[in-house]
Amino acid sequence: MLSKILRNLLASIVTFAVVSSCANGLPGGDARKRPPQVKDRIQKNIEEGRGFRLMGGNKRNTGEFDFASSNELWRASLDTLDFMPLALANYSGGIVVTDWYSDGKANNESVKISVRFLSNEIRADALVVKVFYKNCSTEQTCKITDKSGVLSEELAKKILTKAALYEKQGQSKNKKKYINEGLKD
Repeated sequence: MLSKILRNLLASIVTFAVVSSCANGLPGGDARKRPPQVKDRIQKNIEEGRGFRLMGGNKRNTGEFDFASSNELWRASLDTLDFMPLALANYSGGIVVTDWYSDGKANNESVKISVRFLSNEIRADALVVKVFYKNCSTEQTCKITDKSGVLSEELAKKILTKAALYEKQGQSKNKKKYINEGLKD
């Protein structure tokens, strides 16, 4: 009796999984959005960063990420927020989230900051900075509010300024390296 119930339950789960996966359609199922020729599809996948190469290959347009330390916006964000403990720092996901932080002056208030990267380019619309305040009363009931106004704009400006400085320093290092290598030849 119990084995029959388990068998029916297992059959129901498998049926549900099959039906729900079919509802989403096949991956890449819209033929109007895919080139009909295999070589064209391969080229499009590589351009979109979906391809991969064995043994290194051509690393251009393969969807590979540089080290986080080479991204000026990422470095500038971490340097700007280095006084706060981090709850999440995901380079490939493009987000940095701090833990709740209080400077000790106000016992019942703390702040949390999130930085979301929309682009690797150093420009004003490349990141979104959000600032959240938590105010707890003596009964430990807390109210969390999004106050991403002036402070988030100041943080974004500071991050962009540092990133531009890092980029300029990196370019001057590369230029010196290039000149030095040219003199060796």
